[in-house]
Amino acid sequence: MSGSRPGVTDLVWALGRPTIGGFTRFVAPLRVYGADRVPREGGVVLALNHFSWLDPPVFGAACPRTIYYMAKIEAHRVPGLGQLIRAFGTFSVRRGESDREAVRMMRRIVAEGKALGLFVEGTRQRSGVPGDVKPGAAMVALQEEVAVVPAAVSGTQRWRLGNFQPAFVAWGEPVRFDGLPRNAKGYREVSHEIERRIGMLFDFLEDIQALGRPLIAVPPR
Repeated sequence: MSGSRPGVTDLVWALGRPTIGGFTRFVAPLRVYGADRVPREGGVVLALNHFSWLDPPVFGAACPRTIYYMAKIEAHRVPGLGQLIRAFGTFSVRRGESDREAVRMMRRIVAEGKALGLFVEGTRQRSGVPGDVKPGAAMVALQEEVAVVPAAVSGTQRWRLGNFQPAFVAWGEPVRFDGLPRNAKGYREVSHEIERRIGMLFDFLEDIQALGRPLIAVPPR
């Protein structure tokens, strides 16, 4: 596994939840809805939207499982940051070109029964709303025959240093796409459905904020 061995990665996450996770909850007070929907074991693709550098620790704090993220290779080259994210099991991808090693790593992670975290738009969205979903999550789900759990984050697009803007995460129900073709047509169909579900979850979170951040609410399925 790129970055660290699985047992070591779990230990790093166990240490990171009260430290980095606690700091994240302090600077961006967090509300999480539907975390019980995340399967506690087995390979799964977590399909996530992306606004801010806060999103990886926010989703990490909101998820009951260790997440193996994929991040652009440039982040891995930043001194200090690269070592930190690799300790958490993050592996690299070369954006804008075919990266067969990253594809093999994505498939290997779910084949080994782990949770793969993908920011499915491919980059941060500056518009403040979720963007188009790329085919990576669909490809892994179809090729490895695992479920996708869509999730949305909101609030981080409005977060600025010192404003303590709350963050919100909503998890959708696991969904499988058995029977669809493992080709470009199947990837497009699955990607459209993931995009639709993330959009519903995001709209739910925007409504939740208008209601005053209730502790308990049920996200759309």
